[in-house]
Amino acid sequence: MTRKRGLTEEAATASIDQACRMLRLPTIRQQFKDQADGAAREQMSYRAFLAELLMAECDDRARRRSECRIRAAAFPREKSLRAFDFDANANVDPATVNTLATCEWVKKGEPLCLIGDSGTGKSHLLIALGTEAAMQGFRVRYALATKLVNELVEAADEKQLSKTIARYGRVDLLCIDELGYMELDRRGAELLFQVLTEREEKNSVAIASNESFSGWTKTFTDPRLCAAIVDRLTFNGAIIQTGTESYRLAHTKAQAQQASAG
Repeated sequence: MTRKRGLTEEAATASIDQACRMLRLPTIRQQFKDQADGAAREQMSYRAFLAELLMAECDDRARRRSECRIRAAAFPREKSLRAFDFDANANVDPATVNTLATCEWVKKGEPLCLIGDSGTGKSHLLIALGTEAAMQGFRVRYALATKLVNELVEAADEKQLSKTIARYGRVDLLCIDELGYMELDRRGAELLFQVLTEREEKNSVAIASNESFSGWTKTFTDPRLCAAIVDRLTFNGAIIQTGTESYRLAHTKAQAQQASAG
């Protein structure tokens, strides 16, 4: 099929729009007219104009994929490292967190443990670092410890355990929040252990817990199983102690004092 030369501006615009729809290039479709007008004003070469269009499409596609990975991670709320108040929690070393933000540990399949009392920023860091990993192209999944265990128990009852463990085994980073808040029965602890074993030295696990490792026997009541789980979550991994003083509570008190003073 031959193409007609010398299209009018209107016909050319319609043809580009149609082609972009067929080739699934939404960014070029939205931007080509403004880009073309700008290229004409700046007397850009055809190659430079084409490069600008294609880079815009690539950048936007990367952004959409990043947003899709963040949605797939199922984080309960948005948290970023930029929003973390390092001044309010001197226990957390910014350099250590910034190193973790490069996600080399995720690439190597290493674990991360965030240990500290409620209100010290564990979940914030867990979600923020998980978000960084998703933005850098890693597949991430967030889960509350109790919900994860409940899902595993249900899967075992429905003869779907292998499939469920495999699904959690495939993601590059599994973020488990609130580990240690509730005691797990032996069956639940063993099922969680299977997930950790599936990921051992292959894919990363990051956990946030309000209990020090010595107190994990309250959650995992079998001492040998508890020791095995601690071993899998700490081997070659990073441990961040967020401390015992709740800066969230301190922030609330400070706001209340300002309000009463006003």
